[in-house]
Amino acid sequence: MTICVTGGAGYIGAHIVRLLQQAGQAVTVIDDLSYGQASRIGSARLVQLDLADTAEIPRLQAALDGCVAVIHVAARKQVGESVERPAWYYQQNIGGMANLLLAMRAQSVERLVFSSSAATYGVPPAGRVAEDITMRPINPYGESKLAGEWLARDAARAWGLRAVNLRYFNVAGAGWEDIGDPAVLNLIPMVLEKLYENRRPAIFGDDYPTEDGTCVRDYIHVLDIATAHMAALDYLNRADRPFDVFNIGTGSGHSVRRVIEMIGQVSGLDVTPDIEPRRPGDPPLLVSDVSRIERVFGWKAGHDLESIVESSWRAWQAGPKRISV
Repeated sequence: MTICVTGGAGYIGAHIVRLLQQAGQAVTVIDDLSYGQASRIGSARLVQLDLADTAEIPRLQAALDGCVAVIHVAARKQVGESVERPAWYYQQNIGGMANLLLAMRAQSVERLVFSSSAATYGVPPAGRVAEDITMRPINPYGESKLAGEWLARDAARAWGLRAVNLRYFNVAGAGWEDIGDPAVLNLIPMVLEKLYENRRPAIFGDDYPTEDGTCVRDYIHVLDIATAHMAALDYLNRADRPFDVFNIGTGSGHSVRRVIEMIGQVSGLDVTPDIEPRRPGDPPLLVSDVSRIERVFGWKAGHDLESIVESSWRAWQAGPKRISV
């Protein structure tokens, strides 16, 4: 039997696919390759299609033949872009989720791990964020992810879907040097791209109500994200599933300035930043409460910030844009 991974040729998806393959599991990857690369999925079967295109539902349904579960990673995920193009983000993320659920029901695929996001919380109260607080996303990306959770929950009530929603915090690092983050969309690769170009990294806002004025986030190693998905698949096989949503993080926060300083420490490079205006839709503080997943799954993140940055640096240096030190 096969596990389907949407977005499996991308950064996070490729790590999940590799762990599944190492466990001897057959994998089908569904990806439009807008960010993913076919070379990253090993021997997995690749079906290239756009989940948000309703005309592709018949092909999507056929791709799910023989699958026992879906790990749904594929999504648009840039906060700033979602503010500029809200309707398109809804079409892509919510439309893609709806089409996937239609195909899953038609093929009687009854297990779903949905990659949600801490962006669903918006600007939560100070302290660690637990899963049961009131959800108030502040950008269309977060809204689209929360709507995906609602769709999964509604499908569970309507036709018995077994679903679990994993709210990622800030994913970074590389489990293997050949499948590091290929897109310059997250903080660490954005800094490394600037250093490669012999330019100063940027901090978007240093006047937030945090210790050093820069945004604080919970950075989670991508390999820890992947192991959490493996644990989630096991959870869906249980008869007793008291929760359908879990935070995936470390429970510790680091400021943007601290992460940039760690990149300098690991690489030996000058990482003095330029201070730019705030980006729209960025909350000042977002750190996870991970007590639920530790208690229910028996899962815990195994990597700290230094490990995350070191693995990111190694993967970057192994790629085509090596930086001279």
